[in-house]
Amino acid sequence: MTATRPGAGPTVLVTGGASGLGAAVVAAVAASGGRPVVLDRQPPADGVSWTECDLADTRAAEVATKHLAEQAGGLDAVVTAAGTDVPGRLADVPGETWDRIVAVDLLATAAVIRAALPFLLTSRGRIVTVASTLGVKAVSDATAYCAAKFGVVGFTRALAAELAGQVGVTLLIPGGMRTSFFDERDPQYKPGPDAILNDPADTAAAIMFALHQPPGCAVRELVVCAEQETSYP
Repeated sequence: MTATRPGAGPTVLVTGGASGLGAAVVAAVAASGGRPVVLDRQPPADGVSWTECDLADTRAAEVATKHLAEQAGGLDAVVTAAGTDVPGRLADVPGETWDRIVAVDLLATAAVIRAALPFLLTSRGRIVTVASTLGVKAVSDATAYCAAKFGVVGFTRALAAELAGQVGVTLLIPGGMRTSFFDERDPQYKPGPDAILNDPADTAAAIMFALHQPPGCAVRELVVCAEQETSYP
């Protein structure tokens, strides 16, 4: 990944960059000399350029992506770290909630990348999509999240074939991390006190590894989880 602007580090658009894995990626990009820009409903770390956006509105996500890219003078990479989930039985999860999970986790991933593509094609940039171990392993009470993350896996593999030789595409499959992702869940769906979860900074480091491959070399897929984490098949 090389910078589009002489004398400046690469510009990396991070969705969900205000918290969790997204915030860890923002910090890693900045620490490496790059310039993170963020799409989120909440403000990211001080000094980081961002646009407020509810990613469930995919058309708004496209407009916001284009705005940020133009404001930054181009993009060198996109990391789609935003994600949401509300576990529950299919019959118990309201339809609006179910739809929102799929919209944020899958449809917004495609929408942001669609809007960023003209800029990434110009810079011969890179894309990292964030799926989940539940994108390759199905579990009960997670129909929306599994549907969305299985979709991210298929979308990314097809996108990699479509953009081969033009834009680098990496699929990240992370296991559970120590973030606020679980905070608002019902207690039965929260990791227990003995749960072994990964540090999001370690997952962000894997993303940076993918972003910094030399031209012509692509890391196609990464599975990153705590060594004893149990969600991976």
